[in-house]
Amino acid sequence: MCPFHRPRIVGSPFALSPSRVAYKAGPSARPAPQVPSGPTARSSLPPAPTQHPRPRAAMFATALLTSVLLAAAAAAAPSDSRLAQRVASRRSGTRLTRPLQAIDTPALTNSSNVEYSSNWAGAVYDSYPSGSFTAVTGTFTVPTPSDGSGSDSSYSASAWVGIDGDTCSTAILQTGVDFTIDSGSVSYDAWYEWYPDYAYDFSGISFSAGDTVTVTVTASSTTSGTAVIENVTSGQKVSQDITSSSALCEENAEWIVEDYEEDGGLVPFANFGTVTFTSAEATTTSGTVGPDGATLIDIQQDGTTLTDVSTDSSSVTVSYV
Repeated sequence: MCPFHRPRIVGSPFALSPSRVAYKAGPSARPAPQVPSGPTARSSLPPAPTQHPRPRAAMFATALLTSVLLAAAAAAAPSDSRLAQRVASRRSGTRLTRPLQAIDTPALTNSSNVEYSSNWAGAVYDSYPSGSFTAVTGTFTVPTPSDGSGSDSSYSASAWVGIDGDTCSTAILQTGVDFTIDSGSVSYDAWYEWYPDYAYDFSGISFSAGDTVTVTVTASSTTSGTAVIENVTSGQKVSQDITSSSALCEENAEWIVEDYEEDGGLVPFANFGTVTFTSAEATTTSGTVGPDGATLIDIQQDGTTLTDVSTDSSSVTVSYV
């Protein structure tokens, strides 16, 4: 890693591999967090109906008609089935934020004091000289995502704030908004998560490109907290109290754009343009701090740096490059 690499937790389950891209593997045994039933129920798709034999001629005619109808439907709405699959995947509990997955790389920087990750871009406090982190907030404008590099049909990214997940990799309290483009169709999902549990979608809130959104997490203890998302433009606001048996360390605070995990792998990373967290603030037991003292993290995948991050006293700007 670059000379600004900070030491990781000794004995952390997220050990670096010998390869240049060093991913941290998740815990092999996770305690079962006590997550309340979220606003949106999680369920898998219903079973397919039982098929009964039919005469050969009828079967042939039905198959021919079905093929024609399916082709017409595909031409009319090419992304519907993929969108349904993505929604079903989220509802089955496979959308997950991983702790920061550090990349061990030579001094390959696009600005000073930058570290690299395969999944996080933004600003992260490793620790604070006095006190522990109890809340993080930030406000951003909902972007219009476009296709990232590659030839996939669907690309996603997520903007969120959180507590822990870097030097403390055993728990993360976080909330944010996913943005996805699927064959030209854009969608947004609001969610909350207490890692190592999966993310849960909020209901009762929606977004359009250009909306102003404020996201906030507050830890009332190391095992309980609250996630709040407010669409300032529309006036919609949702919140969720969360408890978990995976205790926070309260030593990290972050403002992140992420290439998150779904179905066991990172999703194709969307070109999100620029996301700027304004009014960015972290609360400690000793007061509040802005992001200008945090470490900058850029996403690097397959040797290519995909983001550029900058901060000032009250904002974090993450740009896709």
